[in-house]
Amino acid sequence: MAGSGSNNKLIILAMALGLLMSSLDNTIVASCINKLSEDFNVFDKISWVFTAYMLAATSTMLVFGKMSDLFGRKMFYMIGIGMFLIGSALCGVAQNVDQLIWFRIIQGIGSGALFPISFTIIYTIFKDPKDAAKMSGVFGAIFGLSSVAGPQLGSFIAEHLGWRWNFYINVPIGLASMIVLMIALKETRSERKPKIDYLGTLFLIITTVSLMLALEWGGKDYAWSSWQEISLFATSAVIGTLFILVERRAAEPVLPLTLFKNKMVLGTSIICFCQGVLMFSAITYLPSFTVGVLGNSNSNGVLTPMMASLIAGAILFGYLQSKFTFRTLMLFSMLMTIVVASLLSVVSTDASSGYMIALMILLGIGAVGPLMSVAQSAIAANVDPKYMGVSSSIVGFWRNIGGILGASIMATIVNNNLYSLITEGAAKVGIPNDKISLLANPELLMRAGGTIDPQIRRFLQEALGTAINHGFILSICVGSIGLITAMFVGASRLDSTKRQQSSASHV
Repeated sequence: MAGSGSNNKLIILAMALGLLMSSLDNTIVASCINKLSEDFNVFDKISWVFTAYMLAATSTMLVFGKMSDLFGRKMFYMIGIGMFLIGSALCGVAQNVDQLIWFRIIQGIGSGALFPISFTIIYTIFKDPKDAAKMSGVFGAIFGLSSVAGPQLGSFIAEHLGWRWNFYINVPIGLASMIVLMIALKETRSERKPKIDYLGTLFLIITTVSLMLALEWGGKDYAWSSWQEISLFATSAVIGTLFILVERRAAEPVLPLTLFKNKMVLGTSIICFCQGVLMFSAITYLPSFTVGVLGNSNSNGVLTPMMASLIAGAILFGYLQSKFTFRTLMLFSMLMTIVVASLLSVVSTDASSGYMIALMILLGIGAVGPLMSVAQSAIAANVDPKYMGVSSSIVGFWRNIGGILGASIMATIVNNNLYSLITEGAAKVGIPNDKISLLANPELLMRAGGTIDPQIRRFLQEALGTAINHGFILSICVGSIGLITAMFVGASRLDSTKRQQSSASHV
């Protein structure tokens, strides 16, 4: 599959565009939710526009990774980008919220193919693993950038062109990517006639969707102890157990469980899960802290330095992989996760802009950015090339699961803390009991901070600041788990593992 140098440049550019689109659409819609609500005159279903995409992308990621191993990278990348474009065009013309949700599912399924197969193609077209690692740093930076930039770009487009253009804009970019790859990319596929693991695929999707719904709804739409939550977790546990039993017997399992016998693959999965918790918690709550607590007019002051440093971290650590073991880089990243989360758990309600910017740079370059490239390379260097597609999808899968769990548990911590802090101090600042529930909404200070009595506003800012501080304790705990895990992943390096593997595969 290694083509000429100029071909490779074209392939990389086309895949970068595809990855940029699919990861942008993960978060771009979050910023135009208000515009969508007004247009369709519905408020109760609108969060599904975001959730449906995330569910579809995460639950199909491993499936597409495996299918690309069996039937060819090019074919499934084309299917993925085709579905993504059809979904995008349909989202742009949706006439009601139900249509939009279904079209987002089509778009999400397409996105599930783009993330893992992009990284797989990189490791296939570069013969030197060091070059592949550097390029995975660039791709990791693109993914990280779009995850953070999505809301800002989305609100800009919605403001100036209308929310539908958040979807239409994908069509020309995606078509350009498709045409280039059709011409420049040579096909690779398994020599054997593959057997598809239909039952395993079905069980994997049911397990993932029920688990993600339980995490997404828990503490927000339903109490954690409600029958809805318990039944979703039970479904996930039962079908998940059946999935494991099926995979152990399948001739060509959709997720080969033997991969997790490798310490690096298992360790990297846990560490990516931990990274997801911190990353999604930060993306969700740092804007609330900046605007609601510190009183800034918008959240660009924290998101822009976080984006820039995240890109720098991903690219820098893409280069450092040829100098250090994966374990060293992972230990550094998890240590920085603990340091940054500890600082965020005590940041003051009158912190200066300079201090917040310094924190964001630490967060991007040290805690979140490095794993964007290191995790993909660590797994790619430690698996048989025939499993490259499914193993590339493991990283994104666990990061997304960690992200949803992190954002959900943090929301529960923040909301409960905020409610109890307001209840305790309500009498002192003259808040009547019947107004406590209204004021205990973290969004209130972001939207209507200027209209609240200054004394009450100051009290609410301090309460929200403290509640968010407490929420970041979750990231400290998760970072500690990641740090301990990183100690046991083994001393694998970029080139030595690859050499052993290629010699073994030619025996």
